[in-house]
Amino acid sequence: MYRQKQQRSTTLTAAAVVALVPLAAACGSEQADGTGSGSVGAGGQRITGVRWSIDSVTVDGTTHRAPDAAHVRIDDGGEAAGSTGCNGFSARAAVEDRGEGDGRRVRLDDAMFTEKACAKTPADFEKSLGRVLTTGPLTTESEGGRLTLTTADGDTVRLSRSEDASLYGTKWAVDAPGRKDGKGRAHLTFDQDAKSVSGRLPCNHVNAGATVSDGRITLGAPSTTRMMCEGSLMDAEKRLLGFFDSKVDYRVDHETLTLTSEDGATVRAVADQ
Repeated sequence: MYRQKQQRSTTLTAAAVVALVPLAAACGSEQADGTGSGSVGAGGQRITGVRWSIDSVTVDGTTHRAPDAAHVRIDDGGEAAGSTGCNGFSARAAVEDRGEGDGRRVRLDDAMFTEKACAKTPADFEKSLGRVLTTGPLTTESEGGRLTLTTADGDTVRLSRSEDASLYGTKWAVDAPGRKDGKGRAHLTFDQDAKSVSGRLPCNHVNAGATVSDGRITLGAPSTTRMMCEGSLMDAEKRLLGFFDSKVDYRVDHETLTLTSEDGATVRAVADQ
């Protein structure tokens, strides 16, 4: 599965992708029964619910650096998802305790992986990663925001904890329809000093007060420009305006911001690179 293929992107079965997808299982330590007893690894550091950047893989003494975008995350329910920097993967992770002081063993079920040619993702990296993660159980060792997965032969995958983007000063690209001309995609930026938010809705520019306390943002009445756009953009803009002049819950998960209104409506945005 490691040979480069031109202009193809497919979803593969678990059998076809087993060489790569176990990364997701290896990084998690959530018990399959959902009790959460495996969510903390050696060294007391939480493993599930964390976005881990893949730093490198070492096989037979040769280290291969990972692409910057390579990462993995295991949710508390045991569902795993990530990327090699090009191909995405998902899996169901399970962990077996080996006994007190002996660490844990990681298993994989229902793995799925996409395969496509990516010039910036070295084939040697993916091939080595697949070899490490399919040779048998992996032990985990964590220290200072870093996690190491090790095979019985001593080959390793090294990971580091990714930091969340700041709510303030980040240009958050909103998950909403954009303009046909490709310009003016909806986005918001929060200013801590000014206690405000400004940006662009699908059609108009917007400004409002914004104060943060205890995981909630109090948004003031919006001030907008008065342009008219096509119906779908105006409908999307109306939905976004419904979050203003109220309190919303917010959550930042690495580079994703989720806002939840008092009536349960949600809007998501990603940090604009």
